[in-house]
Amino acid sequence: MEWIRDIVQFVGLSRLELGFWSFPILLGLIFLRAPIGLAMFLCGLLGWIFAMNGNPTPILAKLKSETYTTFSNYSLTIIPMFLLMGQFATLSGMSSALFKAAESFLGHRRGGVAMASVGACAGFGAICGSSLATAATMSRVALPELKRYGYSGGFSTATLAAGGTLGILIPPSVILVIYAIITEQNIAKLFLAAFIPGILAALGYVITISIYVRLYPGSAGTRPAVPMAERWKALAETWPVLVIFSVVVGGIYAGWFTPTEGAAIGAAGTGLVALVGGNLSWRVLGEALIGTAKTTAMIFFIVLGAALYNNFLALSGAPQFLADLVLGQEFSPFFVLSVILLFYLIFGCVMDSLSMILLTVPIFFPVISALEFGMSPEHVAIWFGILVLIVVEVGLITPPVGMNLFIINAMDRETPMTETYKAVMFFVGSDIVRVVLLVAFPAITLFLIPA
Repeated sequence: MEWIRDIVQFVGLSRLELGFWSFPILLGLIFLRAPIGLAMFLCGLLGWIFAMNGNPTPILAKLKSETYTTFSNYSLTIIPMFLLMGQFATLSGMSSALFKAAESFLGHRRGGVAMASVGACAGFGAICGSSLATAATMSRVALPELKRYGYSGGFSTATLAAGGTLGILIPPSVILVIYAIITEQNIAKLFLAAFIPGILAALGYVITISIYVRLYPGSAGTRPAVPMAERWKALAETWPVLVIFSVVVGGIYAGWFTPTEGAAIGAAGTGLVALVGGNLSWRVLGEALIGTAKTTAMIFFIVLGAALYNNFLALSGAPQFLADLVLGQEFSPFFVLSVILLFYLIFGCVMDSLSMILLTVPIFFPVISALEFGMSPEHVAIWFGILVLIVVEVGLITPPVGMNLFIINAMDRETPMTETYKAVMFFVGSDIVRVVLLVAFPAITLFLIPA
């Protein structure tokens, strides 16, 4: 290992300098299309070796203990359960039932089918927990209907891309579980705090649609009103979603079971609905389990890479140095928060939400925790978590590289991406207004949280 020590001596950086240099190197690897988990793992591994003057023994010992410590966390078991719940929800036809119910009540209004798409996305998000899955699943159901009733391609794809972001905000949410584990917060309280911002998001999108179709009347067609009897019949067919959501989320809040147990009950319930509905064969069950396993493995590897990288950052002292530097400048707490949220908005365009949370929260959370917002530390942590989640999700629909935009566009090759970009900026504007509102009035987010 002499050659490693020679390289370390040649570089000649202090631990703090190594910590700060590791971040642009990490971003460089990501832009070179290296998997985010592998990029963080390599930066953490090499960072440790350099910090230890070329001695690999400490990091090898750390790898052994860190792997066990990370994955023996009981709270992580909630992730595969919620992922399996989303897989079964997709297979069971719940997305179609939700859209038909929303369309029967709203479809005859101006822009009503687009509003129904947003409502269905919100309902599906309550049992899915993934933005990309919500966008992809609802697009298969809603996009043909939007086209059928004369909605323009750009407006249709932009609506579904924006509606997909509701999947991660409305509980249950895999990203909120990860945030809760990193910051040692209560999962149930984070779920509760996401309710009002999630409802505001859906209402904001509905208002945006109403404004858009008045500015561009030719972008949306009309459809005949549905008789009231058919509306109630369509609504009645959504009972599995209402029951599963009420049991899982209500049971967690009522203390009947833990979030992990609630996720298991939700997965079993959605699986039972898929089975009774005739949508769950042995082949489909195998595909659901394999899909869940693949996604879980991907998430867990990112979690391990982030844990190793964040351990290196802690060793370098970079997060604490940054916190002390910010406090020493005596900036306004809300100015610091605004800069951090702007950072998330920009980098959320090129990175997925899970990677952003795992990579940056250990750096920014100590800074936010050290600032005085006139709230308890727990309330600050919950409020910050919801804000970060919202802003990162906005990045998914922000041109030029919002991930949701590419997923929806892949399902509608006839619509130029530029048309989607033009229409989606109205939804981005709605999101920014909502973020400003939640920053200015933290009580909106914390209204349902016990004092």
